[in-house]
Amino acid sequence: MDFINFNIKDLIDILLVAYLLYQSYRLMKDSGSINIFIGILVFIGCWVIVSQVLGMRLLGSIFDKLVNVGVLALIVLFQDEVRKFLVTVGSHKRWRHLLRFLRKDQQEKIERTDIMPIVMACMSMSKTKTGALIVVEKNLPLNEIIRSGDTINADVNQRLIENIFFKNSPLHDGAMIIRHKQIIAAGCILPVSHDLNIPKELGLRHRAAMGVSQETDALAIIVSEETGGISVAHKGQFYLRLSAEELERILTKED
Repeated sequence: MDFINFNIKDLIDILLVAYLLYQSYRLMKDSGSINIFIGILVFIGCWVIVSQVLGMRLLGSIFDKLVNVGVLALIVLFQDEVRKFLVTVGSHKRWRHLLRFLRKDQQEKIERTDIMPIVMACMSMSKTKTGALIVVEKNLPLNEIIRSGDTINADVNQRLIENIFFKNSPLHDGAMIIRHKQIIAAGCILPVSHDLNIPKELGLRHRAAMGVSQETDALAIIVSEETGGISVAHKGQFYLRLSAEELERILTKED
C-alpha cells in the first residue's frame, strides 16, 4: 500500500472490513461455529497468497471459482445467523425511528388503556396457574409466525385472552400474536431457543418466548403453568417473576 496516498476513505474501508469480520466472528461464536470461521479465514488467506502474492493463475482461478460458489453455500448454511444479523441491524434504535416515521400507522403511542387488558388477563391466569404465551409485535412483522396459527382479528380483550388460554381450548398450547391493539392470531408456533444458558427450571414456553425475542424485536409474555409466575422475554433477555406494575411498565416502555 502507498502510504503517501492513504486517505480517510481508505481508513473507513479498513474499519468497515474490520467491523464485518468482528460481527461474523460474533455470529459464528454464538452459533458454536467458530472453527468454521477460522477455516474460512485460512482459506481466504491462502486465496490472497496464491492469487496476489505468488501470482499462480491456474490455482488462483480455481480459488476464484470456489469463492464465488462458497459465498452462496455459506449463506445457505448460515441462513439463521445471517437473518439474526440483519434483524439486529434493522432493529437498531435509529433505524426504528426512521421506520416509524415512514410508517405513520405505527407512530401512535402505546397508552395504558391499550395494555391493561393484557396485564389483567395475565394476573388472572397467574392466580389460576393457566399457562399462556403472548407475543406483542413491535417493528418487525411476524407474518410467518402468524400464518402458523389460526386467525382471530379481534380487539384486545381480557376475557377473550383468558378463554383462548383456557386449558380445554384447542388454541391454548400455542402463542397469541398481538399487533396494533388487536389479537391477530392464536395457536401460533414459535422458534424454540436452544440457548444452554436458559435455566433448566424454565419450560418450553419460556424457550419459545426466548426464541422469538432473539430472532425478532417482539416482546413475549409467559405465564407459567407450574408456578403461575409471569415473565417477559425481550431482545434475548428474561425478566422473571414480574408484578402487575412491572409488566405494565415493560409493555408501555418505548424501545
